[in-house]
Amino acid sequence: MTQNREKIVGIIGGMGPEATVDLMQRIIRLTPAVDDIDHIRCIVDNNPKVPSRIKAIIEGDGEDPGPVMADMAKRLEAWGADFLVIPCNTAHFYYDAVQQAVNIPVVNMIDRVVNLVKTRFGKEEKIGMLASPAVALTKLYTRRFEVLGMAEVWPDPEHQDLLFSIIRQMKTGRISPGLHRQYARVCGHLKEHDVRVAIVACTELSALDGDLPLDTIDASQVLAEEIVRVVKHP
Repeated sequence: MTQNREKIVGIIGGMGPEATVDLMQRIIRLTPAVDDIDHIRCIVDNNPKVPSRIKAIIEGDGEDPGPVMADMAKRLEAWGADFLVIPCNTAHFYYDAVQQAVNIPVVNMIDRVVNLVKTRFGKEEKIGMLASPAVALTKLYTRRFEVLGMAEVWPDPEHQDLLFSIIRQMKTGRISPGLHRQYARVCGHLKEHDVRVAIVACTELSALDGDLPLDTIDASQVLAEEIVRVVKHP
């Protein structure tokens, strides 16, 4: 690597495809550029054939996604990526399998999000969670927040089912105004339980976006900001 060459990011994508495209759009918007050459080179494997995290974690009878993600990581490294990212919260359950497969760094999005929550909202005792049930089952955020003395607040079963339905509909690629209203309803439910800050901990929900009735930290935005920092401000 020459001293002046910018780092190249490898994106282990497709979980889901919409979320991967959303991350790339965020990278473009965040990058200070006046021409094409100023933008960040991304090597992307937008692979929707990664085994279902829902079947593997929630249903318990699906194929392990770890080996497929590790193989994607190896290919991205071979193609010239200097570091890797995984734009899927649940898929970070397989982070170690990915990192062990390559000789380049893999950004841990969960760690970055929790660190930002600590910095911006360190006095909050409750942190709302907007995520798939798989994120709760794997305790990806839970363990980190326990160390900080913060408690996760999840929607009640009715609203969590609604949120999971929204996530599944996002995977179809069809976004309707009704989805935005349903999403706002779930956020309003958290606010009624004295939650002032929530993590958008599903990159499908990041792609949905929209005005929400409480403060949020969006994992996809945090990841995009980290990518731009690594490449443009090493």
